[in-house]
Amino acid sequence: MYIAREFSKLWKRVCTETAVEWKLLKEKWMLLLVGLVFQYLHGLAARGVHYLHQPGPILQDVGFMVLPELGKERGHVSENTFAFIFISFFVWTFHPFISHSKRFYTVLIWRRVLAFLVASQALRVITFYSTLLPGPNYHCREGSALAKLPKPDSIFEVLLLNFPRGVLYGCGDLIFSSHMIFTLVFVLTYQKYGSKRFFKLLAWSIAVIQSLLIIASRKHYTVDVIVAWYTVNLVVYFVDNKLPEMPDRTGGNPPLLPINKWKDSKSMNEHHMLLNGNSGDIVDWRQRTQTNGKHLDDEGLALTETAMNGT
Repeated sequence: MYIAREFSKLWKRVCTETAVEWKLLKEKWMLLLVGLVFQYLHGLAARGVHYLHQPGPILQDVGFMVLPELGKERGHVSENTFAFIFISFFVWTFHPFISHSKRFYTVLIWRRVLAFLVASQALRVITFYSTLLPGPNYHCREGSALAKLPKPDSIFEVLLLNFPRGVLYGCGDLIFSSHMIFTLVFVLTYQKYGSKRFFKLLAWSIAVIQSLLIIASRKHYTVDVIVAWYTVNLVVYFVDNKLPEMPDRTGGNPPLLPINKWKDSKSMNEHHMLLNGNSGDIVDWRQRTQTNGKHLDDEGLALTETAMNGT
C-alpha cells in the first residue's frame, strides 16, 4: 500500500511537470530546433574537413611527452568517460519531473545549454577550417586507410555523415576539442544551477580527467584542450550575460506549478516584510535565493540560516 501510494504521488508529479514543460516547449520550440539543427551542421562541417585532411608527421606536443599513449586497445576509456558525463548531465536536467526541489525548468535549461554549444561550435568550425593540422590519432596517421577520405560518390554520402563510423573516425577537426566543449558547458551549467557542492567538485575533477584522457588517447593535441578551456568559459560568460535569467522556481517569482495556498501566502508575506523593512518573526525568515539567480549550495544555506538566527 505504501509503494502504491508513493507511486501515485510520483505519477501525479510527473504528469503535472509534463504539462508545465509542454507549455514551455510550445513557446520555445523554435530556438530549441535551431540549436539541434546546428548540431547536425557542426557534424557536417567536421565531416567536410576530413576530405581536406592531409596525414603527416605528428607535431611536437608537451602533453604527448608527459602522458603515455593509451593506444587503440584503451582509447575507448576517453569515449566512455565522455558518455558518462553526457548521460549524467542529461538525466540531471530532467530531475524536476520527480524531485520536490524544482530549481529550474528542463526546457529553459536546454535552451540555454544549446545557446552555449552553438556559440562555441561556431568558433570551433572557423578555427579548424583556418589551419589544417595532421591528426595525431592512430587512424589519422600516415599509412592509415581512414586518414584521408576518397572523393564522395554522391552528395548524400556527405550529408549522411557516414554515421556513426564517420563521427568516431573523423580527422582534421582539431582546434579546439568538441568533447571539451560539451564537458565544460555541462559542468558550468551545473555549477550555476546545481545544488550539491560535492557533485560540483566532482564534476570539475572529471572535466580535468577528461582533458588528460583526450590527450593520452591522442584524439587532440594539448593546444586543442587548452584553447577549449578558456574559450568555452569566456563564451559561456558572455552569452549567459546576454540571455535573460531563467525564472527561479524556489524564489518569490510566480510559479507555473500549483502549490499550497497557505505556504504561498506565507512566502509572499515574508517577501513583502523584507522588502518594506517591517519587523516580523526573525526565526521564520529564510534566504531562498541569491539576487543574481544562482542557487545556494547545501552548506552555504545552512551557514546563512545559522547567521540569520543570531548564532
